[in-house]
Order: sequence, then C-alpha cells, then structure tokens
Amino acid sequence: MDTERRGNLVVGIVLLLVGAGFLAREYVPAINELIPFGFDWPLLVIGIGLVFFVSSALVKAPGLAIPGAIIAGIGSILYYQNLSGDWDSWAYAWTLIPGFVGIGVLVSNFFEGRFNRGFRDGFGMIIFSAVMFAIFGAFLGGPALLGEYWPILLVVVGVWMVAKGLLKPGEPAAKVEIEMNDDGETEVV
Repeated sequence: MDTERRGNLVVGIVLLLVGAGFLAREYVPAINELIPFGFDWPLLVIGIGLVFFVSSALVKAPGLAIPGAIIAGIGSILYYQNLSGDWDSWAYAWTLIPGFVGIGVLVSNFFEGRFNRGFRDGFGMIIFSAVMFAIFGAFLGGPALLGEYWPILLVVVGVWMVAKGLLKPGEPAAKVEIEMNDDGETEVV
C-alpha cells in the first residue's frame, strides 16, 4: 500500500473514532460519567494531533506529521487559554502556527531520511514563527520579550527576507570576470 493510501486510511480511522466518540457521548449518557469532558477539553485536540503524529511513524506515512504537529500545537494553545482564561492571547498566538508546520516538516523529512532538508526547511519556519510571536506579542499585549525594540527585529527580518529573495542559494552575490586584453591590461567583463 502506498504512502498516500496509508495516510488516507489513518485520517479516516481517526475521523471515524472521534465521530463515534462524540455520538456515543450524545446518545449514551453513562459515558459522560466515565469520561468527563469538562475543563480540559483541549486535551482531546492535542490527543488527535498526537494520533496523527504517531501514526506518521507507525504506518510509514511521514506526511501525517505535519497535520499532527499543527493540530497538537493549536490544542496546546487552546489548553493554555482554557487554563488561564487568556483568550485575548489569540491576537498574537496564531503566529505560532507556522512554527507547528515547521515542526511537522522537520519530523516528516527526518522520517524520510532527508535530515538536511528537514532541518533547513523546518527550522527556518520555527525561527520565523518565534520572531513573529515576539513581534506581535510585544505590541498586542503578549510577553514583552523585546520591549520597545521590536521594530528593530522587524527591520532585521525584512532585510534578511529581501536578501534571501535576491540571492539564490549557493550563488555568490556578484560574479565578476577579469580578462587580460592584448595590451596586457586587465578589464572587467
């Protein structure tokens, strides 16, 4: 069975189990007493993400690590918000989602044996997400990690992204060729 079919199978099984669980809670009241679904409801979201994450390794479908990391990460944000009552933190906490994608990309590539690519692509997204979290959190009521200096980080990230867009990987900033003409003088071509 190919990777895509295994991935579809796992996603289908997870959806069936979650749907069946909610139906059972709705129509069999005794289940509500056995499995309390109260204050810690985000743990269900984290659990679903972990099922995807673990399944990516067990059924050899590395792509499932990406949605697993996203779902578990969002569940973690919701868990924090539910415990603290700090629902306003969503104004800047959403910037962590690209970092969750980066974790999924990192793990997915590691499962496929592409360590360098996974580290490069995944770690870059994690760093970008952390920087954006620090910037948005600084002026939207989050942790003031940068204090009043967050605009400097914004400028640095902007310069880095412009440079990255202008330069291709492995290509020097400028290619200069020097030749000697018939008179023995050098000239730039």
